[in-house]
Amino acid sequence: MGTADRQWNLRPAADQDTVSRLSAELGVDRVLAELLVQRGVKTFDEARSFFRPSLDHLHDPFLMKDMDKAVDRIHTALQGKEKILVYGDYDVDGTTAVAQVVTFLGRFSDKVDYYIPDRYDEGYGLSYKALDWASDNGFSLVITLDCGIKAIDKVEYARTKGIDVIVCDHHLPEEQLPAAVAVLDPKREDCHYPFDDLCGCGVGFKLVQGYAQRYGIPFETLEPLLDLQVVSIASDLVSMTGENRILAHFGLKRLNENPRKGLLAMIYLAKLEPGHITIDDIVFKIGPRINAAGRMESGRLAVDLLTAADDRTAFRIGEKINDNNNERKSIDREITQEALSMVQDGRALATENVTIVYNPTWNKGVVGIVASRLVEAYYKPTVVLTKSNGMVTGSARSVQGFDLYASIESCADLLENFGGHVYAAGLTLKEEHLEEFCRRMDRFVSGNITREELTPVVDIDAALDFSQITPKFLRILKQFQPFGPGNSTPVFLTEDVYDAGNGRKVGAGGVHLKLDLMQGSQPYRQIGAIGFNMAGFYDYIKGGNPMDICYSIVENFYRGSSTLQLRLKDIRERDELI
Repeated sequence: MGTADRQWNLRPAADQDTVSRLSAELGVDRVLAELLVQRGVKTFDEARSFFRPSLDHLHDPFLMKDMDKAVDRIHTALQGKEKILVYGDYDVDGTTAVAQVVTFLGRFSDKVDYYIPDRYDEGYGLSYKALDWASDNGFSLVITLDCGIKAIDKVEYARTKGIDVIVCDHHLPEEQLPAAVAVLDPKREDCHYPFDDLCGCGVGFKLVQGYAQRYGIPFETLEPLLDLQVVSIASDLVSMTGENRILAHFGLKRLNENPRKGLLAMIYLAKLEPGHITIDDIVFKIGPRINAAGRMESGRLAVDLLTAADDRTAFRIGEKINDNNNERKSIDREITQEALSMVQDGRALATENVTIVYNPTWNKGVVGIVASRLVEAYYKPTVVLTKSNGMVTGSARSVQGFDLYASIESCADLLENFGGHVYAAGLTLKEEHLEEFCRRMDRFVSGNITREELTPVVDIDAALDFSQITPKFLRILKQFQPFGPGNSTPVFLTEDVYDAGNGRKVGAGGVHLKLDLMQGSQPYRQIGAIGFNMAGFYDYIKGGNPMDICYSIVENFYRGSSTLQLRLKDIRERDELI
């Protein structure tokens, strides 16, 4: 039935004395004080800096290892009128980072250009083709963004061509670092930068901040770059804590009040409400569109969009990217259906402990999205593979708590290359190793995954009565934003609710539920709710039966008016509990 097999996990109560004191000091509901303590906010001062992020609290960029070398080398290049090539990955993080650094350096030199590798021809990371192009076109400095930390051979190759490289990356380095002029990566073992979860665009921001600080350029001139920061932080799913939360807070403000032309075009094309853009809007609407450029055509389009100087250019490129996104959606729907059928018909390469599917004709650009969909469907670590340039290549996605990267690393001897992190990775191998790869992945996962990790969990922050959802409660809850990993949208549990009688199925094929809910203890207040893919509960709810719900609270903006809505995470029929 629906999602009833999920486990509901109510977080252990925080220290009640701390909650009581904070609730009294701040004059807020105990539930809000509980949420703060869960997030490590325990005093009035900590609450003030949580609710009022400040750009003054950003760290000194020179705390990052090699920052001084990077800044010096860029200054030498600008002074000597050298040609500088800004190089970045083709996803949102890479293209926003490139747009940001190109915008900044372009103020000091007309000899700055950028290069985004072709996903299909060159693949991920710094490419030999790009370095040959840089050499042929007289570039003497290459700055890599969101990639390069593993490019030991490529950086050496660049040196033989007379090209210096500055690496800006946020991925986990291996033991050996590339012999670049500077390697900026807060995850370096020998880097003691206070915050190590920056995205690639964030490392790029520290670089321009470092340059500005060293050469007396006012910080205010960097503020127009912050809309790119929030798009990257939200899309790359890095933690929404520390420095990221500050950058995202001010980035969201910028995106709503004065976004760059390219992002404004995306906001209109995604039919969003200008001035009311949220992190969710970036994750589900803006980010996928920017990503679609690199998936379907070229990541260069995304940088062209993000650096567009006038409305007409921004809209022209935006429409092209929007078309790419529509094409991407239909391809990913088609491939997802094929992949689901493969699993159901027993045509998958592995289904017991890990889901592995392979079709040499699938579009390489959407296999990561399809892997995520299969995790939703079967809740197992998943690998989706296709063929590109004669190699089997693809993406892997994990379930909460399971280190998928370690399982792929255990097959390193079978792989041509691989990279990523705990929950998402990419890999390439020869077809003759495919069978053995599947066998070993299945064995590794079965030996290391726990029953708990194979059970989808809904984490619930606090129990709440509808009577507690007051205007003041909502006003303060809103100030917990921006939400993201490490500061996730609070999920509440309310018991004994039922539909007021207007409940209906909505969406294509009637798969979603739209309800007006009341709580048994106060039947006069109705709150609207939406349950995506929960139509399976319709008959039970329509019968006026009581249920327990867990949900997050969202504010919907439509044509200038705002309404409160509960976004349901799961439903439990109360007769199951009796």
